[in-house]
Amino acid sequence: MTEVLRKVNIDGQEYEMPGHYTLMQACEEAGAEIPRFCYHERLSVAGNCRMCLVEWVGAPKPMASCAMSLNDLRPNRDGSPADIRTNTATVQKAREGVMEFLLINHPLDCPICDQGGECDLQDQAVGYGRSMTRYDEDKRAVEEKNMGPLVKTNMTRCIQCTRCVRFITEVAGVEELGLVNRGESAEITTYLQANLTSELSGNVIDLCPVGALTSRPYAFNARPWELRKTESIDVMDAVGSAIRVDARGSEVMRILPRLNEDINEEWISDKTRFVWDGLKRQRLDKPYIRVNGKLRPASWDDALAVVAKRLKGDPDKIGAIAGDLADMESIKALKDLMESLGVRSMDCRQDGAQLGEQDRGGYIFNSGIAGIDQADAILLVGTNPRLEAPIINARLRKAWLDGGAEIGVVGAASDLTYPYAHMGDGPDVLDGLAKKRHPFAKAMRDAKRPMIIVGMDALKRPDGAQILRAVGKLAADWKLVRDDWNGFNVLHDAAARVGALDLGFLPLKDGMDTNAMLQAADKGDLDTLFLLGADELDMAKTGKSFVVYLGSHGDAGAHRADVVLPGLAYTEKTATYANTEGRWQQTRAAVSPKGDAKEDWKILRALSDAVGRTLPYDDVAALRATFPKDEPAKLDLAKLGKAGKVRTKPLAPKSNSFWFTNPIARASEIMAQCAGAENGRLEAAE
Repeated sequence: MTEVLRKVNIDGQEYEMPGHYTLMQACEEAGAEIPRFCYHERLSVAGNCRMCLVEWVGAPKPMASCAMSLNDLRPNRDGSPADIRTNTATVQKAREGVMEFLLINHPLDCPICDQGGECDLQDQAVGYGRSMTRYDEDKRAVEEKNMGPLVKTNMTRCIQCTRCVRFITEVAGVEELGLVNRGESAEITTYLQANLTSELSGNVIDLCPVGALTSRPYAFNARPWELRKTESIDVMDAVGSAIRVDARGSEVMRILPRLNEDINEEWISDKTRFVWDGLKRQRLDKPYIRVNGKLRPASWDDALAVVAKRLKGDPDKIGAIAGDLADMESIKALKDLMESLGVRSMDCRQDGAQLGEQDRGGYIFNSGIAGIDQADAILLVGTNPRLEAPIINARLRKAWLDGGAEIGVVGAASDLTYPYAHMGDGPDVLDGLAKKRHPFAKAMRDAKRPMIIVGMDALKRPDGAQILRAVGKLAADWKLVRDDWNGFNVLHDAAARVGALDLGFLPLKDGMDTNAMLQAADKGDLDTLFLLGADELDMAKTGKSFVVYLGSHGDAGAHRADVVLPGLAYTEKTATYANTEGRWQQTRAAVSPKGDAKEDWKILRALSDAVGRTLPYDDVAALRATFPKDEPAKLDLAKLGKAGKVRTKPLAPKSNSFWFTNPIARASEIMAQCAGAENGRLEAAE
């Protein structure tokens, strides 16, 4: 469809722009600055604040530039383009009047407001407001609302821009906020006086242009000008959202989103945003050795000597497991060390997922997260993206809401914030789809850009490889993989998984995978088990094995370990991670290490010296030079998984809470409060 171009005169200069542009977009394209409070590029137009007024020469009054497009403008009587003015005395007077109205009831809280220094109202009052007011009536007061443990309210400051309402309704999809009453009595509230239940609710804090909605955990902790800002990426899931870590001294004070259109747009999940207090609790800050059943502090030399002695044993009785938060540098160093020792049993799949032996295209999100926007039919198999990757779930909702995508689900039914066709709980449904027994199969066949997303709930089962084969057959039948489109996607929930698979951290020939290592340890056939931040295991199955734990937090692995080697959290190191798309990205060190903790790969490099198998790199650049090349992924659908019968057992979702998926989250008091609020809500519903 050809874009219709319209001519318009803006501040005396003629331009030709797409007709669907709003006046605000056109004026900003022309270089004019248009103030606004209610308008946001990713939300529907509300036209509430009227701050974006511009003058259309010949019109009786200024108009809101956010709510009128170029297609709405008619030419002048002589045929010349409509004349728009953004800097006349009329416009200035109109904006001053709007600002005066907005400030009539706004309290003078600036010295004690958490939004101070980052407040749009402050900034625009300076630029567009008057130096005095004509109103001396009492200001109104609004009762505070309880929105849960994350969002702090001061609704007296609210200017009813409704950004929060539109975000919660349109993007998050939970419809729990609304504007009630009219005139002076208008206020934004939760409909049922209950907590917000969305995993994306913290984004309303960024959207609020005043101090009405602020971060409850961050309240009164710091001012923005006190903070050191570091651009990084998130590792709470496998999305790899772009974030900014704000720190003061050696302490992380808050985490905010950064713009990345290809991944998270400008949103982040609540776990990403509020997990920062877990970075300073339950930290491992010195080496420990278990003596007489108790862990005792030790020096680095002593701890490495004990580990080196154990690694000199029979390589067939040594195993290594990489956890969900391990970076690629440490995984590569551990792999090289184990291979130099002759160890063949190593694995990065704590949950036992049946993937990694095929081409790279068989374990990544091939269409890219942004590709969801183009999909018109989507099948979810064994995944709950709302809990595993809230950012991707928001993209799926966007595809349904804006693009009309049809969505089907094979697996446990749950509230995904958008309608879908539920085809059954068990993977045996896939056979019916292959035989065209379900109406949704027709939607997938007829779609121009069909997509399948396979989750870990399907692949972590004993028949995960057979499910993967069945999904690959469907993808081939529905022509998901073409020259211009690849709709076969695997959704990971662990930040370290794709990077570890890229590095080949998998059992070597005749080596054991995670489940086999745990079975061998339980039987007494595994002498030493090296855990690189691996905490999502049943530690009771490690038997009497000698367990070495390298990680940042005192979680399950450290409690079981015989030697603890303190590593760094993701905010303390510059390290590489590959997200679920296979996109290689780097975290950045925002704060200094805790105590005697060291960078993970450096610990392994020192350990290689102690064991007499010195690794061939002395700096991180040389280590990264050993990484395989990041090349385009290959995918042969016929080679996915293994042949065999799929079980009828339902696809069971993960049992652990969204808030407690890794050691950092489990150490966070904020996450505990969120989990408590969720449990209370579920009990009340029952």
